[in-house]
Amino acid sequence: MTQDVKTPKEISSLAKKQVAKYATVRFHRGLAVSGFETNIGFEIRTEVGESFTTKKLIFATGVKDLMPDLPGFSECWGISIIHCPYCHGYEVKDEVTGILANGDLAFNIAKEIHHWTKSLTLFTNGGSALTKEQLDKLKKQNIKINETKIARFEHTQGQLKYIQFKDGSRADLKALYARPPYEQHCYIPEILGCETTEQGHIMVDMFQKTTVRGVFACGDNSSPMRSVSNGVAMGTLAGVMVNKELIEEEFMSSPSRI
Repeated sequence: MTQDVKTPKEISSLAKKQVAKYATVRFHRGLAVSGFETNIGFEIRTEVGESFTTKKLIFATGVKDLMPDLPGFSECWGISIIHCPYCHGYEVKDEVTGILANGDLAFNIAKEIHHWTKSLTLFTNGGSALTKEQLDKLKKQNIKINETKIARFEHTQGQLKYIQFKDGSRADLKALYARPPYEQHCYIPEILGCETTEQGHIMVDMFQKTTVRGVFACGDNSSPMRSVSNGVAMGTLAGVMVNKELIEEEFMSSPSRI
């Protein structure tokens, strides 16, 4: 992506600055809360009653992670408590690493990251829901299991120091993989009738079209591949397809030139 070590916020800020140079682009600060179809397309309304009409809609609204009720977790989220080895694995390789999960999810994460470190512990935060077969395979990979209930995560400015357990014990570690549940950040697509997948993403086709004609979605709201580069690619495709549809519709509806 040529943006290594830059945060998503830095990347998006630069992109916004570059796009703002175009006279046809306008940014509006406001929270969209509702939407409905009209005879020409769609109308979106904000929380203060502003109204915007449009022929097409692109939702690049992302998803919202739902933080567990564990002190310190949200402060470390995205810094030392991470979700993806493809995004963060290299930066924490060979470190003392943990996984916060249970059951099939825990087993699947362990398979994905076991080769990144020789010091890996699975924290189930209570009784294990892993099968005997799964436990045997984890043991063969020297992956430890800790079922102790967690009290809090001790950290310094988001950098993990250790897990404090309710029984008074603790576990030192530098990185923790976790995949908390999430929900759509914006519910207007649902209001408009856009279908979602079993995983809770907006359903789109290969051209980023939702199940509602004229509505497109891109980025984390419609893909499990949560990365800036993937979001940029999906957004580019959505923009191209919207532009293509608008051109074709205008061409077909324009009066003949004599």
